Amino acid sequence: MAFDVEKREAAHLLRALEDGGMDTADIRSLYEDADPALVALLIAWLRNRYHAGHSASEGVLGRIVALFGASSTVKRMAREGQSDIIVKWFEENHSYSEFDRDDFVDLIVEKLES
Repeated sequence: MAFDVEKREAAHLLRALEDGGMDTADIRSLYEDADPALVALLIAWLRNRYHAGHSASEGVLGRIVALFGASSTVKRMAREGQSDIIVKWFEENHSYSEFDRDDFVDLIVEKLES
């Protein structure tokens, strides 16, 4: 499978915020080393999946807020990444809600790396 390493890294970034098994400093380090488009896509997927009515939304969205509070760099990256052509392509052709975690990671990494 193409881009296996990149897909594992992207899935790790997503799980770091989704599962809550890491502290904010460690998550910050991971996200500051990531591509801004990837950061924007992952944050948008998490916000869509863990909307206000979801039972885990408080934890996931709270970790995003904590990450942005701990790192203005990650907050800026997420904002800048929203204007990336890959993010625009995804949002024009897909809905975040149509993908589970693995399918989403596969699609966006394939597109970002190709």
